[in-house]
Amino acid sequence: MTIDDEHHDTSGRSGETRVVIADDHPVMATALRTYVDSTDGMQCVGQARNGRQAAEMCGELSPDVVVMDLHMPQMDGIEATRAIRAICPQTAVLAVTTFSTERYVIPALRAGAGGYIVKDAEPEEIIEAIRQVHEGLAPFSPAVAHQLMVSVRNDPAQVASALERFPHAPHIPDRELEGLKHLASGCSNAEIAQKMMVSEATMKVYMGRLMQRLEVRDRVQLLIRATELGLVDPSLD
Repeated sequence: MTIDDEHHDTSGRSGETRVVIADDHPVMATALRTYVDSTDGMQCVGQARNGRQAAEMCGELSPDVVVMDLHMPQMDGIEATRAIRAICPQTAVLAVTTFSTERYVIPALRAGAGGYIVKDAEPEEIIEAIRQVHEGLAPFSPAVAHQLMVSVRNDPAQVASALERFPHAPHIPDRELEGLKHLASGCSNAEIAQKMMVSEATMKVYMGRLMQRLEVRDRVQLLIRATELGLVDPSLD
């Protein structure tokens, strides 16, 4: 499939967060593009009309963030997210849903989305979500965190695969493990920092170290990997 040149810009502006918008509804796609292009430090470099086109576009453009509608033709947003994360592991995906339901959110997060937001969110909320997911900081609610962990623990094949990759769970220092357990309860970095009586900058360092130890790039995948390895347990919440 060729990608319509009028819908993408391969150049980008130096130093800006490069965003691809994947939405088959023209009005919503145009609104999202307007939000991004009117924000300092961001640029929409591509606009896809279906999941397959979004994956192909990411292979060509390697954007920083994809704003991904979960309900699209040809390839839905969940499959497209999985494909994008395989093709461009450094590209973050922000899932966009009409309703914030676990039926759609949990599969999207497991597929590799770094966060999610509902379509009727205010423009500033959407922009902030893009910023956060780009930084690997996208928060998720305690209920979503719990359901995600339960979903992972109920998938023996996924757990076995992780244990094969990490036959011995990496040593996690006590303070980092404490932060990891707060993450599993759905806390943001700021909330974890307050609970642990450290600065938010220190907490970001802890999270960065945890991601390196467990070989992931964002908070969602950190929670998934920690659950696979038994470092956190949803039954303890």
